[in-house]
Amino acid sequence: QVQLAESGGGLVQAGGSLRLSCAGSGRTLSRDDMNWYRQAPGKEREFVAGIRWWNGRTYYADSVKGRFTISRDNAKNTVYLQMNSLKPEDTAIYYCNVPRGGQLEDYWGQGTQVTVSS
Repeated sequence: QVQLAESGGGLVQAGGSLRLSCAGSGRTLSRDDMNWYRQAPGKEREFVAGIRWWNGRTYYADSVKGRFTISRDNAKNTVYLQMNSLKPEDTAIYYCNVPRGGQLEDYWGQGTQVTVSS
């Protein structure tokens, strides 16, 4: 059973930066795609960024392109989200995700709160 633990959230002023981490345990995640999602109060959970396991290709939501960077360290079984030039609209709970496909339920972390003040 895979467990994901996010960390690095907090309160930051607009224009500031944070780096989120998601550490996996239970088995290696080096052959898994990994994603970050977020959910703001009263809104649906939305995709933020993803990284593919086999070629390292990255994907971003339009709202974060040029400001956020996803990366991974397979030796540490960890995926990161570097968030720069933060805006109040980035305020949300950020979740780490490992998609499993088919009828299998994805793995999700418990989330970490990011609050950006104006």
